[in-house]
Amino acid sequence: MYRIGYSLSPKEVHSFIQNSLLDHAKQRGINLIEIDPTKPLTQQGPFDCIIHKHYGSDWNNQLHQLSLDHPNVVVIDPPQAIEHLHNRVSMLDAVTSLKIPQGNQTFGVPKQRVLDEAENLMDSIEELGLKFPLIAKPVSVDGSAKSHEMFLVFNENGLKKLKLKKPIMMQEFVNHGGVIFKVYVVGDHVKCVKRSSLPDICEETLNSVAEHEGFLLFSKISNLIAKNDEAEGGSSDEVDEYCYGVEKLVEKAEMPPLEFVMELAKGLREAMGLKLFNFDLIRDSRDGNRYFVIDINYFPGYVNMPEYESVFVDFFCDVVQEKRKKNNDGEVEFDAKKNHHEEEELCE
Repeated sequence: MYRIGYSLSPKEVHSFIQNSLLDHAKQRGINLIEIDPTKPLTQQGPFDCIIHKHYGSDWNNQLHQLSLDHPNVVVIDPPQAIEHLHNRVSMLDAVTSLKIPQGNQTFGVPKQRVLDEAENLMDSIEELGLKFPLIAKPVSVDGSAKSHEMFLVFNENGLKKLKLKKPIMMQEFVNHGGVIFKVYVVGDHVKCVKRSSLPDICEETLNSVAEHEGFLLFSKISNLIAKNDEAEGGSSDEVDEYCYGVEKLVEKAEMPPLEFVMELAKGLREAMGLKLFNFDLIRDSRDGNRYFVIDINYFPGYVNMPEYESVFVDFFCDVVQEKRKKNNDGEVEFDAKKNHHEEEELCE
């Protein structure tokens, strides 16, 4: 049996470590073992591989010490690589510098800018030529609820009333047909699923938003529906009809070309040095071949990925087989050096 240690938050353990995953893993000779956070890591194991989603200097130091004491243990992923995703500026750097083979498809990042404490919001927006609506979000991504708070800002008044603590990221909202593509990456394994997103915002809608309001907090499309329903006195039947329309919109949406998604995932994996992440991809409503990466998350909610159990077990098998191959190659190299040394002694 190969031993895979995992160190995750209680919430992530509850969602990710399902009996279906444990059973599937055991059938392939893999044992998933929870790491005890109250004990030193070097006193636990032995492990063939460790997956984790813990942060902080103490945990990073423990991983570093483990790598020194047991260099054959595969740590997924390196803390310094994960840290790039804790900042909404550096997380998308990999996208802007990416060079991948592509057909008719192009990709990039929406126009965006970080606003610091001393800056006047409106002056900065005009200077950059950013256009409303804008998405405002915290620069720091620390896993807290606050770091995932986002606002859809419709006009200047909304910008002035924004309650987010600076620095904040202002990103131009791109109409994308109300559909977002979530691309899950697990090593070489890639799965793309489509989900509902915020609807397109036309000029008429933008102009009709109440001047005294100006912005809207959102995390899911249901927030937007609830807000509209309350403001306009809409009935529950109308909301149900809207939700049904959204479902149909997602159902009819064409998936991005598989080869394009695979190349993009591979490019990001290599550029970031990460094996476990997902990224949010949207398609420009004005150009069906133009795509934008708007967010990247480390070790996301994989339970929402279809057949996540078999994908992860295949990934674990890939990891241990690669490790075994390296060990065998090392033994062959050691034997070759040993034989060469013995031959030199015989010659002498």
